[in-house]
This record gives sequence, C-alpha cells and structure tokens, in this order.
Amino acid sequence: MAEAQEQQTQNSAEQQAATQNGQQFPPQFFDCVNEYLELTNKQSQQYGEKNISLAALFAAARFNAHVFLASVKPIAAAEERAPFLDYMSTMYRRMLNEHLDGMGEERGIDVGDSELADEYKAAGVQVGRLKQAEAPAAANE
Repeated sequence: MAEAQEQQTQNSAEQQAATQNGQQFPPQFFDCVNEYLELTNKQSQQYGEKNISLAALFAAARFNAHVFLASVKPIAAAEERAPFLDYMSTMYRRMLNEHLDGMGEERGIDVGDSELADEYKAAGVQVGRLKQAEAPAAANE
C-alpha cells in the first residue's frame, strides 16, 4: 500500500516536473513509465534491486541502440554516433538528477547539491539544500 502511494506521489511529481521543464508528455507516457516500474518492482523482489537496476540499464541501452540504428541513415551512423551518445548521456544524467532531487525531498534525505540547482533557482523551485539555504535567510528577514 505504501509503495502504491509513493508511486502516485512520484507520478504527480513527474507530471509537474514535465510541465515545469516546458515539456508536455501525453498521459500514455506516464502509463508506460508506471507499467515498466511495476515490472521492475516485481522483478526486484525476486532478483534484488541492484540486479534489476543493472538489467534495466542494459535493456535501455540495447533498446536505444536499436532506435538509433533504425532511425539513422546507415551512411551517417558513424558520424552521428558521438552526438547520439552525448545526447543520451546528458538526458539520463538530467533525469537521474531530477529523480534524486525529488525523491530525496519526498523522503527527507539530503542527497547533496543538485547539478540542476541554478535551473531550480531560476524557476523558483526549492528542493533539498536550496530549500534549506532559503529557510535561514527568510528567518533573518
């Protein structure tokens, strides 16, 4: 039950984050994410979280390599490889930062300084250490 409630909270946070970043995802995007997370949660109970985390990364890399090769012109694949790797690595790092920040905030865990702190500050979003830094400043006013 607690896991379902956490999932619902995470879904709301993801939908809000998607809107805050100027990206609009259709509802079926989050349906796919939730379906995938249900499967990984089930598998984690049987095989352990670390094993399934590695399996999920492996599967994502394999699928994204397939998507890249299916969408790029064969003559351009070698030239497009490095930009594709940079794009995917940057996107994953950003998503991981967003989830660490959001989940750390929800669970009351200090996850350290966010690589997205400047973006959060510019958008008026206060999470983690940004929120903690603002609290003493507001108290002194």
